[in-house]
Amino acid sequence: MKQPLVPEIAIFVRTLELGSFAAVAQETGFTSSGISRAVSRLEDSLGATLLHRSTRRLALTPEGEAFAVHAREILAAVEAAEAEVSKVMGRPRGHLRVNCGTAFARHKLAPLLPLLLERYPGVTLDIAVSDRRIDPLAEQTDVTVRVGALADSDLVAIRLGTVRRIIAASPGYLAARGRPRRPRELSEHDCLLLSGFSRQALWPFREGGRRIEIAVKGSVTSDSADTLLEAAIAGVGLIRLGDFLGTEALASGQLVPLLAEDHEDDPQPITALVSPGRQSIPRVRVFIDFLKDHFARGGDKTAPTAEDRKS
Repeated sequence: MKQPLVPEIAIFVRTLELGSFAAVAQETGFTSSGISRAVSRLEDSLGATLLHRSTRRLALTPEGEAFAVHAREILAAVEAAEAEVSKVMGRPRGHLRVNCGTAFARHKLAPLLPLLLERYPGVTLDIAVSDRRIDPLAEQTDVTVRVGALADSDLVAIRLGTVRRIIAASPGYLAARGRPRRPRELSEHDCLLLSGFSRQALWPFREGGRRIEIAVKGSVTSDSADTLLEAAIAGVGLIRLGDFLGTEALASGQLVPLLAEDHEDDPQPITALVSPGRQSIPRVRVFIDFLKDHFARGGDKTAPTAEDRKS
């Protein structure tokens, strides 16, 4: 039996994760037939058929099911070995899969990428952006950045920083609809809401020394925080947003803060979620440390300064 090659094993495992040759081809830049041939080479080297192929789907054979367990162990061992070499050489390298929400991606992460890649040229990134909750293990994500309270999980949670909420509206909206002076007046206004997060329709305030929650509603919901931001700037409704998402719009006057004296800004953690053991992989560690350092320096700034680049 020929010795199977690691690239073919990696392609086989990724095919199982994504469910088709076409999906792996799109991710890697190869053709679907090229991905299929790589799996065929692996089958030839093992002397066994690993996948049943049909026009509708791929299915593991019994031999494929048995080999898949060992294939993942092989890839994990190779990755651990690469991590040790990187640690010794002091040069983080490899591909990093990151998942985060649209607001964090656009207003925090994207402006920091030039400095990050300048410091760690051996690291490449695949950034998946989604405002829905994902399963980091199922999505094979190295680092998942989340804003807000976390559900219980087996993932390692690393605190990066804090986000505070602001209620705001555009001058155009306020001119047309009036400015709410008290929290209970919000019932008379259109409020923009992030879909899939029912608690975000309850806006917290202080009234008479106690915390109250005002249920709000509006004509527009979206699963994209950035879409809601643009809608607020356009005058569609009021928005309650994270401070880093609204920094530019508030500074430019496109949005005006509201009810600041009564509003609970509700500080929430910004957290990196990592599978147990993976936080020690050099490329994962430096990425998390980079973000922690950014927030520790005053994470409200989005673009790296000259001083940042010298450090």
